[in-house]
Amino acid sequence: MGNDLLIRKLGQNLWLSPQRCIFWEDKSILIVSDLHIGKSAHFRKSGIAVPGIIFQEDISRLDTILDHFKPDTLLVTGDFFHSIANEEHQLFSQWRKARKDFRCCMVRGNHEILSDQAYTDLGIEVLGTDYAIGPFYFIHEKPAIVPADSFAFSGHLHPGVRLSGVGKQSISLPCFYFTTNQCILPAFSRFTGKYLIHPSVGDEVFAISSGDRHAAIFQITCK
Repeated sequence: MGNDLLIRKLGQNLWLSPQRCIFWEDKSILIVSDLHIGKSAHFRKSGIAVPGIIFQEDISRLDTILDHFKPDTLLVTGDFFHSIANEEHQLFSQWRKARKDFRCCMVRGNHEILSDQAYTDLGIEVLGTDYAIGPFYFIHEKPAIVPADSFAFSGHLHPGVRLSGVGKQSISLPCFYFTTNQCILPAFSRFTGKYLIHPSVGDEVFAISSGDRHAAIFQITCK
């Protein structure tokens, strides 16, 4: 990996990874959003030909990131799973039993339809619909109001940014979207769409290039 980018918010060190996650160094917490485990199997069950390799690739990336940062905690800001239980839930359960080297927890997202007990059985601690620790606040959907003296992390939106060049060429890339007191994380799973953001002056946008070994993250100037 090695292409991580260090930024600071409220005196805390945050490592932005081109693998679509943030490592909060001071608390040893890996922050991820929108894994949507079970989505590809849900589509296949509905008769839509979606390759099963999608789940394996996402889990492989998660394995690599956990080995890289070695966090004490994996915190998912919602949409950990996409649907009712299916074969990918079973595969995740097997993976989690083999990876007990970190605490795994989540705040509930709009796709969370399983019971708290079902998550417990999968080795996941449910923190509720929001969670505060230190100066940071975690919630799935972008909050209208952020608690005073806090900074919010959310997902849900699957933010993307469009880059344009000469000759009308353009490309849209997933991104981290920072405003004054909030950060919207990109969807961790690659089997998601993107919502193109329109940042304002003073916002911070960090775009993520494609690829595994050569993925990179770079800041976009907001005009």
